[in-house]
Amino acid sequence: MKVLTGTTEEISKILYQEQLELSKENLDVDDAVRQILEDVKKNGDKALKVYSEKFDKIALDNFEVSQDLINQAFEEINPEVLVALKNAKANIESYHKQQLESGFEDQPTDGVIRGQLIRSIERAGVYVPGGTAAYPSSVLMNVIPAKIAGVKEIIMITPPQKHFEPAILVAASLAGVNKIFQVGGAQGVAALAYGTETIPRVDKITGPGNIFVATAKKMVYGLVGIDMIAGPSEIGVIADSSANPKYVAADLLSQAEHDVRARAILVTDSAELAEAVEVEIEEQLKRLPRENIARPSVENNGYIIIADSVDAMFDLMNQVAPEHLELAMDNAYDYLGKVQNAGSVFLGHFTSEPIGDYYAGANHVLPTTSTSRFSSALGVHDFVKRIQYMQYSKAAVNAASHDITTLAYAEGLQAHAKAIEVRHD
Repeated sequence: MKVLTGTTEEISKILYQEQLELSKENLDVDDAVRQILEDVKKNGDKALKVYSEKFDKIALDNFEVSQDLINQAFEEINPEVLVALKNAKANIESYHKQQLESGFEDQPTDGVIRGQLIRSIERAGVYVPGGTAAYPSSVLMNVIPAKIAGVKEIIMITPPQKHFEPAILVAASLAGVNKIFQVGGAQGVAALAYGTETIPRVDKITGPGNIFVATAKKMVYGLVGIDMIAGPSEIGVIADSSANPKYVAADLLSQAEHDVRARAILVTDSAELAEAVEVEIEEQLKRLPRENIARPSVENNGYIIIADSVDAMFDLMNQVAPEHLELAMDNAYDYLGKVQNAGSVFLGHFTSEPIGDYYAGANHVLPTTSTSRFSSALGVHDFVKRIQYMQYSKAAVNAASHDITTLAYAEGLQAHAKAIEVRHD
């Protein structure tokens, strides 16, 4: 890992430049994705079948996953995995139920009613990667908030498989997915956005995917809603001299193993801890099955930053705005108020990031590449709409008429003003 020292401003500039480089895609896929979207929009299922054979090497007559396959998955799943999924589901439900919103209504003056309705979207689409990137925990994290929000129909798509990972189908069934279709890539996003003969059009698309999926989601945004444009995974750790270097190294590597472009950043005010963590990372890398991914990640994108105070540590990490933030400090909860930008925060020496990935119940679909400066974890709020309403009596319109028409005329919108004046005695 690269070691940085210097002023907060100097280090911030270095990290920002690196972020800009990481945000550049190393493959221009826009034209290819645009062509796929247009093809599916025009040709529907016929185009999906062509892309299935071309990209997935599987010919399909029917895209929908049958109930028989789902039942088979329940028979094949490791019983311990099933128990873990059920326990995780319970935790995710209990956490997200607290995010439910209520509408409001007030009557600020006589004859005036104002309010807000909360309504769920009607149909959501969830993209679930296939193959080696099959993550049943992500199925739970995407579907359960939608169910709690009241979404009437949830459509899941996943690339065709000769044999599905049982945990994926089981997680979908446990979470409450209504239909599962075997279609992936940009063509799957297109199917959800436009609808085909067999796949219904949705109102919002969530879920992770490769660069083709992310680009497709970006291109259909506006026609449908999306959760976010996710980048490589990242973790930031703020640690003082009380931290255990073995724990810190393990947590940094827990994200580095995701992707060679993942970021792992340690900020500490202890030079001794920084040195010990660096040694630990090398020792643990040698024993890591995914060393071929984690090593380039930490060597190219990883940083150990030595700051001169607790405030400086938090100032730097707030500028990084990491997806995952660990506070490896004694009495970590006392420092929570210093956190301004982070997707999810893990407090104390024992709250390792994987607790949030799998079990605690907070969502693991999080803003990456510093977007936690302005966005949040996926939640129930992503699957609802807020509808404003108001009612003015004749007397209330008369009372407000002058102010409204004054502003309308000031903006040069005479028809706006006339719409009020025709109602004014």
